[in-house]
Parts: sequence; structure tokens; C-alpha cells
Amino acid sequence: MTAAPRHSRRGLLAPFLIVGVLLAAWTGWWFYLTTQIETRLDARVAALRQDGWRISHASRTITGWPFRARVSIPHADILAPSGHGIAAPELIAEANAYNPDRWVVIAPDGLTLTRADKGKVGIDGDGLRLSVSHLRERFPDLRVELIRPTFTAHRDAEPFPIASAERILLNVRPHLTGGPAATDGMDVAFNLIDARGRPGGPVEGATRQGRLTARIEGTVLNASRLSGMDSAGVFAAWTASGGRFTAIKGELEAGDSRARIESAALSADAEGRLQGEVALRAERPGAAIAGLARSRSGAVNRLGAAGAAAATAVSGDRGVDLVIRFRDGRTWLGPFALAPAPKLF
Repeated sequence: MTAAPRHSRRGLLAPFLIVGVLLAAWTGWWFYLTTQIETRLDARVAALRQDGWRISHASRTITGWPFRARVSIPHADILAPSGHGIAAPELIAEANAYNPDRWVVIAPDGLTLTRADKGKVGIDGDGLRLSVSHLRERFPDLRVELIRPTFTAHRDAEPFPIASAERILLNVRPHLTGGPAATDGMDVAFNLIDARGRPGGPVEGATRQGRLTARIEGTVLNASRLSGMDSAGVFAAWTASGGRFTAIKGELEAGDSRARIESAALSADAEGRLQGEVALRAERPGAAIAGLARSRSGAVNRLGAAGAAAATAVSGDRGVDLVIRFRDGRTWLGPFALAPAPKLF
């Protein structure tokens, strides 16, 4: 009697061998990637320190195998020569191992923002994250998102304009259309949703204890000159080179007041304060300006705000065209000086 032929079991082992080889190769790639991340991070920190940055942190760790690279940096403290900086109990940066060109950085336990000579403010919330992609391009795509953030100024620090918000979004990407910004411009979109002003501050006054929402977009020209963070500030070299914001438009909602805004161009003076004109098509502007006049903030010219409120009160609930001018370091509505012009650096 002839015995039945025995089938080779090599075919059963082949898939496991292939998976094992692929897993070993992928693991090798993951360790190579994380080693490169550490090496480049160390080099970047060393270069910044040579340029005058102060950077300190506890021992960092890299985890996330097999599909992610997750860098945990405890007790991070970063201060630029300009005096601006951040500190956090922990910063976590994460990227896909198969696409390390996009990173997401979060501060799970909040962070502290240092504002040069204005002092520190603590920022907490349900989510504080920054994402950056296209790192190999001249200008990467940048997105900052704060979900239900709260802001608390430290003792002896200058008060922060708002106490909280439902959401804050900042999107920055290369300018993709034609014109003078085609090769050295960035498109910027800023959204401030349902912000509440600090007690007694100008935002609380303008909104009459309501909420402020702002949606603004525009283009930054000479964007490559924004790379420095020296003692003069991030906007100093940009301003000196003729940098400016163009094609600005947006919407503002302050309590019961509404406005559509447009500006062909805004820039900064030698002191870093905004200069230029903004056209507004406003509804019920008197309520916001009158509330600003009652603000307890020392930065607000209450007499000027009261005069502007009286001048706009005749419009009632009808829409009115206004022009806000930033000049000589002040914010003007017609002949009335309302407050210092916003300072960029």
C-alpha cells in the first residue's frame, strides 16, 4: 500500500517570515527616525542658544512605536532674546512615522506665556495645540488652536485683554495666488470666538459684559523677514524691510454692535505700533464705543471715547461708515483718540 504524500509546511511559514522581515525593517526605520529627531532637535537647540535663546527642560523621551514618533519634553522653558517665551509642565510633539513632515504639539497641562516687558500670563483650556506641516517648503503651514482657553495674568504683570474664549484659531500658509506676495507672502486667518473681556477692561466695556467675536484675514508681505526673534522683536526686521499687511477684511461682533472691516494695507511704525487705516461698515457702533468710555482700563482715553460715542449716536440702529486710523501711536476715530495703537513688537 502506497503512503499518502506529505505536504511541505514551508508555505505556511512564508507569510510569517515576510511579516517578520517587514516588522524588523519597519522597526529599524522607526529607530533611525527617532535618532534623527533627537539629533536635529539637539542641533536646533544648540543653534538657538548661540543666538541668545534661553532653553531648558528635563530629560525628554521618545515613544510611539510602531506607527508614531512621540516626543515628550517635561518642564520646558523657552525664552527668545526679544523677551517673549513660553513655559509648560510638559510639551508633547507627535508625528506619523510614515509622514514625519507634519507635527502636532500640545500642552496638556497648560502653559505660561511671557510677554517681554508686559509680564506673564497663564493659559489653560480644554485643548492647546499647534500643528505644522510642509516643513521642507519655504513657508510651512501653521495652525494654532485653543479650545475654551482661559487667561490669567500673573502678579505684577500687565492685564491680558480677554479672560476667556470659546475658541481661538490662527492659520498661516504660503500665499498661493499672484501679485507681489506670490513668492514672499503668507496668508493669515484669525478667528476669536465668543471671547469675554477681563473685569473692567476695554473688551468687557466695548461688549457691555457680552462677548467679542472677530474673524479677520489678510496677507503678510515680506514674510521671510519675520524669521528673527532678536531683542528688537519679531516684527522689527520685517518692518524695516517694508513689510506690511494687505488685503485685510473681516467681521467683528461686540455685544450688540456689528462691523465689517476692510483695509488695503497696515504696517508698523518704529516703535512697533500699528499704522494705517481701517474702513468699517458698522451697525450700532455707539453702544460699543460708549461701553469703551466706561472702561476702567488706563489704556482707554475715556474722554475721547465718550466724544466718539456721542458723535456716532445719531446713527441709531442704522448702519454707518467709519474709518479707524492708527497714527502717532494712537487709535483715532475721526478727531477722537480712543486708545494706544496695537503694538506688534
